[in-house]
Amino acid sequence: MIQGVIFDMDGLMFDTERIWDIYWEPALAKYGLHYKESLAESARGTAKVGTAQVVRRFYGEDCDAEGIVDELYRLAYEAFKKPVPKMKGLDALLEWLDGQHIPMAVASSSPMPVIMGHLNNWDMAHYFKAIVSGEQIARSKPEPDIFLHAAEKLGTAPAHTLVLEDSYNGVRAGAAGGFVTVMVPDLNPATGEMRRLYTCECPSLCEVLEKLQAGEL
Repeated sequence: MIQGVIFDMDGLMFDTERIWDIYWEPALAKYGLHYKESLAESARGTAKVGTAQVVRRFYGEDCDAEGIVDELYRLAYEAFKKPVPKMKGLDALLEWLDGQHIPMAVASSSPMPVIMGHLNNWDMAHYFKAIVSGEQIARSKPEPDIFLHAAEKLGTAPAHTLVLEDSYNGVRAGAAGGFVTVMVPDLNPATGEMRRLYTCECPSLCEVLEKLQAGEL
């Protein structure tokens, strides 16, 4: 029985992954570099430190990874000043969970000001008992630390806590922590690896709600 729910944010609650992807090219261009295929996918779901590690893996240890990531974040932050679209089914799922008194958390690799900006733009912060940023955690996704920390704040055991994720790194983290992990794909479809790791896949948050209401999760 699900006793708590942990939401990823980018690409799960809000349609932000496409915005992040847009700004990789100009951020790299500032440092004289060209975008390499699958860079955005590899970095998706990681915190800022993890993103810099991915950049080094693609461009070498001598590149100014921190500078590139700082520029990426600066550009994205400007775009995030305006409300971004919510993902399909988010409102109904939040309202139902709230009505059932099931505690909820956000566990996102994004910095806290960005998380709070998105939530406040849509007046959603009140739904969540806990909000955890990747900057508060030593090891980012695909390690399970951020989800374990969120579950501790909710007071729920991983085996009875639902993790909702769209990214590969997020699914890996949920599975590694022993959570009931549901993948709701956004930009990247489920792979064979994901199918081995997740509890199930839902095409949108609407289907997550349906499964919860039917007692299938």
